[in-house]
Amino acid sequence: MSLRARLVLAMCVVSVVALGSAGIATYTLFSQSQLRQIDDSLQRTHEPLEVLVASESGNGRDNGDLDVTDADHDLDRSIEQVAPGLLVIVIDAGGTAEVSVPAREPGHTPLSVSVDELTLPPAGTGSYRDQPTYSTVTADDGTTEMRLRTSRLSDGSVLVIGLSLHDATESGRRLITIEAIVAAASLLAAAVLGWLLVRVGLRPLREVEQTALVIASGGDLDHEVPGGDRPTEVGRLAAALNTMLGRIRDAFTERDAKERALEESEAKMRRFVADVSHELRTPLAAVTAYAELFERGARDRPDDLERALRGISLEAGRMGELVEELLLLAHLDEGRPLEHHRIDLVEVVVDAIAAARAVSSEWPITLRVEDVVMIDGDAGRLRQVMDNLLANVRTHTPPGTTTSVQIGVQDELATIVVADDGPGMTAEQSARVFERFFRADPSRSRQSGGAGLGMAIVEALVTAHGGRISLDTAPDRGVRITVLLPRHIAQEVP
Repeated sequence: MSLRARLVLAMCVVSVVALGSAGIATYTLFSQSQLRQIDDSLQRTHEPLEVLVASESGNGRDNGDLDVTDADHDLDRSIEQVAPGLLVIVIDAGGTAEVSVPAREPGHTPLSVSVDELTLPPAGTGSYRDQPTYSTVTADDGTTEMRLRTSRLSDGSVLVIGLSLHDATESGRRLITIEAIVAAASLLAAAVLGWLLVRVGLRPLREVEQTALVIASGGDLDHEVPGGDRPTEVGRLAAALNTMLGRIRDAFTERDAKERALEESEAKMRRFVADVSHELRTPLAAVTAYAELFERGARDRPDDLERALRGISLEAGRMGELVEELLLLAHLDEGRPLEHHRIDLVEVVVDAIAAARAVSSEWPITLRVEDVVMIDGDAGRLRQVMDNLLANVRTHTPPGTTTSVQIGVQDELATIVVADDGPGMTAEQSARVFERFFRADPSRSRQSGGAGLGMAIVEALVTAHGGRISLDTAPDRGVRITVLLPRHIAQEVP
C-alpha cells in the first residue's frame, strides 16, 4: 500500500472513531435529556394527582350512599383530566390496585402494566417528602417501554404514574439515522478532501522522487533535490539527500583527481625513464665508439689513443654527473633530510658569484646586499642552488648579458633575486622551466646545454629548505628568479 493510501486510510479511521464517539456521546446525552424531561413531567404531575386521589378517597369511597362503580368512574375521569395520556395506578396498602387508568395516546393502543411487575416502595408512615423511585419497564403489549414514577402516599397507598417512551424511542431512532447519514457523508467528504490534501502535501515528496529517478537514470550528480530550504520533514529529507549527493560528488571528484594525479605521475615516470635513457644513450654510444676505435688499432697510435682515452674520460664524467644529479633528485623525492646549520647567506652567494666570474668573465655579475641574512640550512646545497642559477644564465644567454643578484628580507623571509637582461623565455617555456630534462632551446647540444636537470634541482633544493621559488619572464625582457627561504627553521625540513 502506498504512503498516500495509508495516510488517507489513517485519516478515515480517525474520522470514523471521532464521528462514532461523537454520535454515541450525542445519543447518550440526548436520551438522558429526554428521560430527565419525562421525569420532570411526572414530577410536576404527581402533586395534583396525590391531592385528587386523597380527596376522592375521603369523599367518594367513604360515603356508603354512593355507588362504588360511579365513584371509580368519576375518579378515572378526574385523573384523565388532571393527567391526560398518563398511566395512573393507585395501589392500596394490601397491594391491590384500587385505580388503574391506562395511558392513552392518539393513534396508539392504551398501555398499562401489571401490578405484579412493579417494585413498590417499602411500607411505612409515608409523607409527601418521601423520595420517589423512577424505573423503566415494558408495557403489557410487550414492545413499548414506559417510564414510571412510584411513590407512597400518606395513607399508605402507592401512586404509580407512567408515560410511554414511544416518542422518545422514535426520536432516538431518528437521531441515530441522522447521525449515520451525516457520518457517512462526512466520512466520504473527509476521504475525498484528505486524498486531495495528501496529494498536495506529498507533492514535494514526489518532486524528490522524480529528482532521485533522474539522478539514478542519468547519473547527473550535479542535479539537486528541490525544497531543501523548507522547514518540513520533506525539506529535511531533501537537505539530507543534497548533502549526500554533495559528498558523493566530492568523493567522485577526489577519485577523479587521484586518477588524474596517478595518470600524470605515471606519464611523468614514463617520460622520466625515457629522458634518462635518452640522456645516457649518447655518452654510452660515444664510449662504445671510442672503445671500438681502441680495438681497431688506436692503442698502437699515440694520437688516437690519447683522443680515445680523453673521450672516454669525458663521457664517463658526463654520465657520472648525470647519475649524481638523478641520485640527488631521488633523495630529495624520498624526503631525506638535509643538514641544517646557522649560515651566512651573503657569504654563500658571494662565493658562488666569485666562482662564476672565475669560470667566465663574459657574463658580468653585480651584487646588492640589503641586509645581512642568517638562515638555518645546508650551505653546500644552497651553494649548488646559486651555482645552477648562474650557470643557467651562462648557458641560455649570449655573452655580455648582465646578471644582478640581490639579497634581502621580505615578510620575515630571506630573499635571493637573480635577474638577467637576456632574451627571456616564452610563456610555454617558463611554464616548463622546472621540469626535469627540459631545455628551453631543443636544438642546443648536450655538450653546451647539459641534461636539463639544473632548474629541477634548484626547485627541489629550495623546497627541501622549506622555501619556494618563482620565475618572471617574457620575450626580450630577461628572466627574474626569486628564491624565498625561511630565516629560522625550527625543525629539519625534508
